[in-house]
Amino acid sequence: MSLRCADGEPVSELYICATLSTVLAAGFITDLIGIHALFGAFVVGVLVPKDGPLAGALVEKVEDLVSGLFLPLYFVSSGLKTDITTIKGAQSWGLLVLVVVTACFGKIIGTISVALLCKMPFRESLALGFLMNTKGLVELIVLNIGKDRKVLNEQTFAILVLMAIITTFITTPIVMAVYKPAKKQSKSDYTNRTIERQDTNSELRILACFHSVTNIPSILNLIEVSRGTEGKEARGRRLCVYAMHLMELTERSSAIVMVHRARKNGLPFWNKGGKSDSDQIVVAFEAFQQLSRVSIRPMTAISPFSNMHEDVCNSAERKRAAIIILPFHKHQRFDGSLETTRADFRWVNQKVLEQPPCSVGILVDRGLGGGSHICASNVSSTITVFFFGGRDDREALAYGRRMAEHPGITLNVVRFLPSSDIGVESTVVDIDQTILTEFKEKKTEDESVRYEERAVGKGSEAVEVIKEFSRCHLILVGQAPEGPVFESLHLKINAEFSELGPVGGLLTSPELSTAASVLVVQQFRGPLVPSPSTSTAMVLPEDVE
Repeated sequence: MSLRCADGEPVSELYICATLSTVLAAGFITDLIGIHALFGAFVVGVLVPKDGPLAGALVEKVEDLVSGLFLPLYFVSSGLKTDITTIKGAQSWGLLVLVVVTACFGKIIGTISVALLCKMPFRESLALGFLMNTKGLVELIVLNIGKDRKVLNEQTFAILVLMAIITTFITTPIVMAVYKPAKKQSKSDYTNRTIERQDTNSELRILACFHSVTNIPSILNLIEVSRGTEGKEARGRRLCVYAMHLMELTERSSAIVMVHRARKNGLPFWNKGGKSDSDQIVVAFEAFQQLSRVSIRPMTAISPFSNMHEDVCNSAERKRAAIIILPFHKHQRFDGSLETTRADFRWVNQKVLEQPPCSVGILVDRGLGGGSHICASNVSSTITVFFFGGRDDREALAYGRRMAEHPGITLNVVRFLPSSDIGVESTVVDIDQTILTEFKEKKTEDESVRYEERAVGKGSEAVEVIKEFSRCHLILVGQAPEGPVFESLHLKINAEFSELGPVGGLLTSPELSTAASVLVVQQFRGPLVPSPSTSTAMVLPEDVE
């Protein structure tokens, strides 16, 4: 039946009913011959192939009913059978303590010993020992079988049930207290935390995150334009991309299956088995890696939304990434408007912006590259950088300079200056002036780069300039512009797009109609320095635990 189910097509209801009927028949037969009905159903579960659409359809059909109704009812029935009042006197309570200590000693000490022999750190060995010590459904089933067969009396059954509860309840607090993963790499090795750097020929590492298959074309096209120069000039300017698939981990049993598949053979969703070629994600990244000289290393972050941002930041620090690319929590509809994909992803983006280990970019995708990957020879895109001043704008300019080295990219840099009628001195921060002077000197050698200065006196004039230059494929802006020019414009931050900053929020708002994708960049600010436009008091999603 599994072989007859084709990928991408619905599984026949006949196969689902036949499999479930086989489960019931196997349970009935094993119960008839004196073995618990569970083992017959277990054998059928072993026989069903774990890969393919049939297994996925079975889990989808059965798991909500089983985990939401049958499993709680079974726990309730086991609790009603447990009579704690039978544990009387010091001898009985001493027996309970002895059983708990013996159960914990065997599992914990045994696991720690083997883990230490395998040269695992002591803290990780201790955490693994307590995790192995948990008791679950199988133990409870065995105890119920023993009670039904009169092997266990009421007192022994109550002691063993309490032992299972105690050993399971102590696991979470002890593991959280003991297991604190240490950052193995030295922070001295992690120097290039921004795209703006002294040595522009050093390797650029990007952590590109995506939520689903729909994000992949725009991510690949962004990686393509980030490659820079080709040929002899490209030596030393290697681009390394870590593609991280952000997946939610829930308490559903299918989530555990998802984790198992992601970790198969130790390679997160990059399984080299024969059936992995059907995965669209794998095919897309493998093809791009073969067609380009970019090194792409796939990763999968499977975690609840409450700590997904920690996985992103920790991965960026472990891989020494210079910038994290996050997809915006809204996607473009057919009519051009933006529709919320899932509000939880906005919360993740905000938390990453608060304490990032490197620079961060949020990509508002409006079909960058037309929804499909464009090969290097066919790339012909116009990129615009709006420069007001400040570190974030310098980071956006540095990224734009790297993109402009691609032979198919035209870069427009628009610098905003204060007009003479607003009474603001035309002063620029020294470092901004130095970067702009260096940029203009290199611009004369490259015809694909255009630089223009515009004087603005109020916010409406700045908006008109932005509209004028917004007819392009990609716009790079800083998340928090600085300097007297920007302060004189009094641009307000849109509360709906606060993580994008004032300029990014303006480019994303319905008031400014543009077909260009927007990449909002925040430069690494150092440790314990929160973003000026994001609040540290976030409301946690309701379904994170």
